[in-house]
Amino acid sequence: MDITTQKPAAPPAPGPSAPADGGAARGVTRPGDRIFLGLSRGSGIFVLVLMAAIAAFLTYRATLAISKDEANFFTSFEWNPSGVPPEFGIAVLAFGTVVSSVIAMVIAVPVAVAIALFITHYAPRRLGGPIGYVIDLLAAVPSIVYGLWGALVLVPHLDGLYGWLDDYLGWTGILEWNDGAPRSLFTVGILLAVMILPIITNVSREVFRQVPRMHEEAALALGATRWEVIRMSVLPFGRSGVISASMLGLGRALGETMAVAMVLSPSFTINASLLDPGGGTFAQNIASKFNEATEMGRDALIASGLVLFVITLLVNGAARLIIARRKEYSGANA
Repeated sequence: MDITTQKPAAPPAPGPSAPADGGAARGVTRPGDRIFLGLSRGSGIFVLVLMAAIAAFLTYRATLAISKDEANFFTSFEWNPSGVPPEFGIAVLAFGTVVSSVIAMVIAVPVAVAIALFITHYAPRRLGGPIGYVIDLLAAVPSIVYGLWGALVLVPHLDGLYGWLDDYLGWTGILEWNDGAPRSLFTVGILLAVMILPIITNVSREVFRQVPRMHEEAALALGATRWEVIRMSVLPFGRSGVISASMLGLGRALGETMAVAMVLSPSFTINASLLDPGGGTFAQNIASKFNEATEMGRDALIASGLVLFVITLLVNGAARLIIARRKEYSGANA
């Protein structure tokens, strides 16, 4: 009997009438895709238009105020927009906003990163879970509650810290204390650090959890200690995420209002020592003066709000540049 070996027939190639990708080869877009594309594009355009509208409104009202200002808007220490002639400037507000935010970041960022590393790489699961839950609750506390805590608990108990700083660092002049009430920019910085700590911790914790497990196992296989694993694998991978988390916290610190107003003793002076009462911030000044301000006073406050708006945009832009430059080291492309 002859046995003939035949090759199996090759499967037919997909023809024009039945494309293998379900119609995408012909450039056909489904109705759902078109709707989603339109909504996404419209949302992006709406955000840009809204930002442009806010900037235009602030610029228009600020121009009306600055055109009538008889003092230098950027360098004057005076704030009297209702006077004749009106005189006001943002030097004190800009100094207080930047200094208090820097103090908050210096305190909060290292502590937040340490807490995030402890939860993700050191604490057992039974302990890390409750700590993370408490951090989540702190992020949901309203700012007015933080302000009440700062005014009733934090301020009365800062005499010891201020005295210690004066004893050991008072020679610098920046941390010299003259026995005044601890309602200064340094106190504001401590309060803001407590407020932004949960935000930075939560975002950093989620970033550290995304570190590829094989990176850590490879470092351990090479004989690295736990700290060396964190230093060589975890922190480089999460650097851009930590920067983003820090910028989120900085945004809240720059724009905080009621909590700052409740612990700060405002005055339009710049003190050499951060422990002396006085100073002010953009948000605190707007919140405390807007209701009783005249039309000219409100335009002046809007002008200061425009400066805060620009500072926030510059900070976010700088953060984007830093993240873009560090992208190749973040481990995201590994």
